[in-house]
Amino acid sequence: MRVLIFSGGNLDTVALTYIKDDDYIIGVDRGAYFLYSHKAKMNLAIGDFDSVTYEQANEIRSYANETIACDPINKDESDTEMAFNYAIKLNPTEILLFGVLGSRFDHSIANIHLLYKGLQAGICCTIIGKMNKIQLTANTITITKDDFQYVSLLPLFSEVHGITLNGFQYPLHNASLKIGDSLGISNVLTDSNGRISISSGVLVVIQSKDC
Repeated sequence: MRVLIFSGGNLDTVALTYIKDDDYIIGVDRGAYFLYSHKAKMNLAIGDFDSVTYEQANEIRSYANETIACDPINKDESDTEMAFNYAIKLNPTEILLFGVLGSRFDHSIANIHLLYKGLQAGICCTIIGKMNKIQLTANTITITKDDFQYVSLLPLFSEVHGITLNGFQYPLHNASLKIGDSLGISNVLTDSNGRISISSGVLVVIQSKDC
């Protein structure tokens, strides 16, 4: 089972094309209203719903199969983290996150950090936005050439060692990256698939495209 989370950041209808019939769909705050507006399936609506009107919140509640609402002030988790923690408890094979990148850079960074929770749980997690697709790896990952033509590699923590790239314009063999290094920025796939392997650390893999 896959879980798809639609949060309240930058969303467009391309995100809806990722939905499959057997996916479990979570709408987060304004992301839930996005799903309602496009009459997309919504198994769960979750959040404090402070980004929608009272009438919109009622429409979400009547549309979603289930709703979990929380107080907008007395809570310790962001709405997206609440949804992500719920998704992990479902023990899915994969979690895709949409609308988690936007103008609030603090929220964007926090949502990238959520991917580490998924990595620790052994669940493949990907953030997909209009211009970027973001994953983490602590061992080996294979990515496919698509509309996101650039591939950048950054350490999540202080260092990543043993980086080996196959299928890239700029290959690496047993390389290391430290916080602040730009060596891994803007690589390009030359094959239909690229393989990234590391021996230690956690690597942020960002596939991106220009405007």
